[in-house]
Amino acid sequence: MPSPFASQFVDLGAGCMHYVDEGESGNSPVLMVHGNPTWSYYWRHLIGAVRDRYRAVAVDHLGCGMSELPRDEGYTLDARIDHLVEFVRKLDLSAITLVVHDWGGAIGLGAALRELDRYRALVLLNTGAFPPPYFPWRIRVCRTPLVGRFAVQGLNLFARAATWMATTQRGGLPTEARRGLLAPYNSWSRRRAIYEFVADIPTRDDEPTMQRLIQIESDLHRFNSLPVLMLWGMKDWCFRPECLKIFQSHLPGARTVEFPDAGHFVMEDARDEVIGEIRRFLDGESPQQ
Repeated sequence: MPSPFASQFVDLGAGCMHYVDEGESGNSPVLMVHGNPTWSYYWRHLIGAVRDRYRAVAVDHLGCGMSELPRDEGYTLDARIDHLVEFVRKLDLSAITLVVHDWGGAIGLGAALRELDRYRALVLLNTGAFPPPYFPWRIRVCRTPLVGRFAVQGLNLFARAATWMATTQRGGLPTEARRGLLAPYNSWSRRRAIYEFVADIPTRDDEPTMQRLIQIESDLHRFNSLPVLMLWGMKDWCFRPECLKIFQSHLPGARTVEFPDAGHFVMEDARDEVIGEIRRFLDGESPQQ
């Protein structure tokens, strides 16, 4: 299944990145950064809802979605931050509203901290940008070198499981959504990025990704100069409410909206409510009571 929107590509030094770019180029950009194991398709409803007044831009990380595999073997957090910084520079985006989910938080916020003057607002959805406060066993099993790699890359169990474990919808995601999210991950090589995301979760302080997460967390206070909206599915077993509380401690001025019946895929479980909150935030309207 191709992207439901016209595909765009930009050649980065590390590979050719696929992205969606909808709306007038002169409008304020809304940059959407996905996590694992999704791709820009995750943002399809939000793209359609904001492209009338904003420039809706959604990337596929290298190795994910319809992007090329990274030529530099860049599957680490530092590499992905570098890729996103280069992407923003290539498109010369400014006055960006950054929307992030899952690993997109660490990547997107890490990139924004490099050139904060390009950003004007943040929207955080079930994400993290700090050392993991816990390590779910369901993910720990998937990172084992042999069994985990075979399960994730060979059988695609991580991505398939997410279509029902990351949602509160009975029976999992609807067929169309499930097929769309899984579509690019149809071979061993195309599923490598999914495994590498899991393998890159740090457990020791001396790991480069742990050091980067520590640094990002120490710099989160810099975002207090920006409007911040946090939208959280409270039945997320991965980026649990503890993650929301960490963000709230660093960003006390942020507005938070909790969705008590939504899971990790909050865009799927509470689509209309999430889109409504983001649209009002973008338009500068007062939140609904």
